[in-house]
Amino acid sequence: MRWAGRREAQAARHTLHDVPEGRLRLGNAVGPNPDGAFILYWMTAARRPSWNFALDRASHWSRTFGRPVLILEPLRCDYPWASARVHRFVLEGMEDNAARFRTLGYTYYPYVEPAVGAGSGLLEALGAHACVVVTDDFPAFFLPRMLETAAQRLPVRLEVVDGNGILPIRTAGRVFSTAHSFRRFVHDQVVDSLGHLPAERPRASRGAAVIPPEILRRWEPFVPQGDATRALAALPVDGAVAPVRVRGGCAPAQSALERFVGGGLERYARFRNHPGHDATSGLAPYLHFGHVSAHQIVHDVLQADDWSPLDVNTAARGARSGWWGASEAVEGFLDQVLTWRELGLNMCAHAPDYDRYDSLPEWARRTLEEHASDPRPHEYDREAFEGATTHDPLWNAAQTQLLRDGTIHNYLRMLWGKKILEWTPDPETALDLMISLNNKYAVDGRDPNSYSGIFWVLGRYDRPWGPERPVFGKIRYMTSQNTARKFDVSGYVARWAPSGATAAEPALDV
Repeated sequence: MRWAGRREAQAARHTLHDVPEGRLRLGNAVGPNPDGAFILYWMTAARRPSWNFALDRASHWSRTFGRPVLILEPLRCDYPWASARVHRFVLEGMEDNAARFRTLGYTYYPYVEPAVGAGSGLLEALGAHACVVVTDDFPAFFLPRMLETAAQRLPVRLEVVDGNGILPIRTAGRVFSTAHSFRRFVHDQVVDSLGHLPAERPRASRGAAVIPPEILRRWEPFVPQGDATRALAALPVDGAVAPVRVRGGCAPAQSALERFVGGGLERYARFRNHPGHDATSGLAPYLHFGHVSAHQIVHDVLQADDWSPLDVNTAARGARSGWWGASEAVEGFLDQVLTWRELGLNMCAHAPDYDRYDSLPEWARRTLEEHASDPRPHEYDREAFEGATTHDPLWNAAQTQLLRDGTIHNYLRMLWGKKILEWTPDPETALDLMISLNNKYAVDGRDPNSYSGIFWVLGRYDRPWGPERPVFGKIRYMTSQNTARKFDVSGYVARWAPSGATAAEPALDV
């Protein structure tokens, strides 16, 4: 029996509300209210109707108390780097969710804050009528602080459910400093975790939840009109960061996953590092906003490869490939999804200073400080970086892709960061600039995976490299010239040349 058959057998043995204990934690010390009118699912990170552990947990409480589930999906307007780009992506997700939850019979309450502070008090008002409040666990950005504040104000039990990755984010209990050590840990745990997936098809709701009219009058629900761009016009977010061509939501996320599994996966291992080939999955924005689940992605990829737990090669424990006993493309993709993505989740869950310079390894801080006063070959201000007006056409192209498309090709993202380190007056300035540009423009910015990539530029998860160089010290060094020798970047540079610029060969940046 291959893995799909084992999954069906497991589903027959377990009810859909089985959420592993390691994914649950209490947000406060208040008990449930058995007289409440509904179960409130405060959906903040897993913004989807299926493959969702938090929704499974809310369904469990629905059956326990015999009450319907009310799903609150809010969107505030004063989060850091709030923009039309981020807002529209979430609004498009709300449109998909409204349609899907309607077919499942759930009462769905999308709330879009029209002005700063307008949504204050909504959660507590709904919580006063709830038996239990269930919400998502997300270890980065402003969400942990928001959750802590809400937990103190809710008059009813708050349960926090981790649906972030294949491994529960708190299983390890510590920070891993290298990908290799974390990969060995993943290989020890992942097969068991794959035996406990969220429900692919959520149960239908136990009737409709009744929301008190005074709440609906004060906090008017967002009504999807099929044109999220039009809804943005009246909202106080940064309109200069324009929406991207990629649509948000569960429906396009599902389409992107099907395209990747159905054909893109074959090209992934060979071409994913080539800037001239669009061979990545395109799933990162949907993962960040919870429009698709890592569980579904891994499930679908393994099922397409006809994988079984019996294929695991334990002799390759800790190796980047060979452990799964799968194809080369699947091995490479799963290492990105399970090792590198969940390594970032691990850091954010266990290190509150994950986004600060002092969280870098001691050796990295030491070598950067030793070279902090080295002359820079070029030095640019924020305006030049943000506007993609450096001397280097390849770097400018990468920054232009970020400005226009909300992403940078995977390999060039590393080069982008290395050059910012080299062309700023000190490493702290470089870090602040990388975080700011990435979080402002990247659709999947503000994410644990974003911080992993940015801090990798400065030595996190890496080792000292020789020879020691000016500015970099023992930090790994990259150049546009070497990148152009490894890959044909001419098409990429031509495609993403800044407006008014002409494509040129990458400048000599040694």
